[in-house]
Amino acid sequence: MKTDELCEDKWKFSQHYKEMWPFVKPYWFRALLAILICIPVGALDSVIALALKPYMDNVLVDKTSSSPLYIPLLIVAFTTVQGFLNYAATYLNTWVGTKINHDLKRALFRKLLTFESAFYDQNASGYVIQRFTNDADTACTGLLDNLKLFVSRFFSSVSLIAVLIYNSWQLAIIAVIVLLCALLPLSQVRRRIKGIIKKTIDEASTVVTHYNETYAGNKTIASYNLQDKMYNRFNDILRALFKLTIKMVQRTGWMTPLMHVVVSIGVGAVIGYGSYLIVQGDITSGNFVSFITALILLYTPIKGIGKNFNNVQVSFLAIERIIEILRTEPKILDKPDAKTLIDVKENIVFKNVDFGYLPEIRVLRNINLAVNAGQTIALVGNSGGGKTTIVNLLPRFYDVCSGAILIDGVDIRDYTLKSLRDNIAIVFQDNFLFSGTIRDNILLGNPHASEDEINAALKMAYLDDFVKEQEKGLDTYIGERGSSLSGGQRQRLAIARAILKNAPIVILDEATSALDNKSEAVVQKAIENLMKNRTVFIIAHRLSTIMNADTIIVLNNGEIVECGQHEALLAKEDGAYKALYNAQFKK
Repeated sequence: MKTDELCEDKWKFSQHYKEMWPFVKPYWFRALLAILICIPVGALDSVIALALKPYMDNVLVDKTSSSPLYIPLLIVAFTTVQGFLNYAATYLNTWVGTKINHDLKRALFRKLLTFESAFYDQNASGYVIQRFTNDADTACTGLLDNLKLFVSRFFSSVSLIAVLIYNSWQLAIIAVIVLLCALLPLSQVRRRIKGIIKKTIDEASTVVTHYNETYAGNKTIASYNLQDKMYNRFNDILRALFKLTIKMVQRTGWMTPLMHVVVSIGVGAVIGYGSYLIVQGDITSGNFVSFITALILLYTPIKGIGKNFNNVQVSFLAIERIIEILRTEPKILDKPDAKTLIDVKENIVFKNVDFGYLPEIRVLRNINLAVNAGQTIALVGNSGGGKTTIVNLLPRFYDVCSGAILIDGVDIRDYTLKSLRDNIAIVFQDNFLFSGTIRDNILLGNPHASEDEINAALKMAYLDDFVKEQEKGLDTYIGERGSSLSGGQRQRLAIARAILKNAPIVILDEATSALDNKSEAVVQKAIENLMKNRTVFIIAHRLSTIMNADTIIVLNNGEIVECGQHEALLAKEDGAYKALYNAQFKK
């Protein structure tokens, strides 16, 4: 590794240590205790090797009658103590590792909740799961488990090297040189695996995304007979993962066999030179047996340390990715001196608003629009004209590229996000319902609502009769995404939730377009109750639902092409609104 790369890695490690310290700090004593316990666990490995010298010399060579019977008992006693300490270290490591893991996941999940809609547009679900869940598992489990292993093996190596020196300093020099040669390849591991790990994570996240898409799109897959297509896509992903796995083995798999070869050379050299020293009388048979035992105990774990070192490097790379996420700041944030929006008293103004999801492509151009408090504004036009984009800018799901949106003369970017969104209730075309009960979902609009307020909202949403028919009433479980409800019932539950929120601004984004005529009629009545005494933005393809709007805005290719009331717009010859109306209502 080059000097500048080494310095950069050291700097990164130092920075990561500082940024990870707040997660370790609450548990530092237990973490330190777990590491300290590993010291005697490793050091006690030398007891057996050390005990063999007097046993060999006195019993097997001299055959003295006063054999050291305490030696077998001593070995059993030390091994028992070592086993107990090993259990204690494992317990503490698991306790600390799980605590840090969960704290990391809490911090990552809190960070995930702060990201703007653009983040979710740009990143697939599998990527999010991989980065915000699996990396925390990899970082904590891999690092702490291997930290215990490395600490115990380090002190085991120190104690065993001491035994080697005690028995023969000449043989010890050979053993240590061979040991250093065996460990030398580990310095190249990080550089070799970093790129592969990144690609592997990307492909692994694609697998999760594929499962999610298959789950959510199961009806589409069945109706279009896409089983073979989906399988082939999944198979291609697994093939790519297989190639990366093999490449990882090619980059790192040679280390363990190489260590085996180097270690065998060391053992052979020690046996050869040790035999010479015995013949010369420089060491006894007991010294030699004790030395060989210590050497085998030292070398055996070293032969497999390559795999463990790989896991540690993978854990460090996972920590890098976690820190990268924690450092990432959301693009939509409160200003330091942000104001609190209490209510909409005067108007909402779009002033020279331009916006594009991508910098080079404008979706909205020069939007100027004034909406007085209490008015109902309908947005109509061809698909892709920018209707939904306009209403997505109001709660700051995205920020304008240029221009401004003002509420009561104040730029919405000068209000706190919480207060701004507290004043806006949205009913989408496909409303997301969370797994749980009817009560759980309706209370999202107002967690502190009373039973009477809930019942009033259900009645206004024309959902009260359905709830009364259920055996458990409000506590009826509705399944994931409200799977046990019909489309109309899901919409009315979303409307009840919006009614309970009691926000002064209401956004209706094609709230009835996916319903049949009967369901639409009921939902439309519920919507009319929701709209009372509020400033309302309606997006609708069915013009029959917006004829009574105070102002109808016609959008085409991101620009306002017409503006006015229903009758006035119909009176315009060759008008855009009239063309839309005739297309829907012609015989």
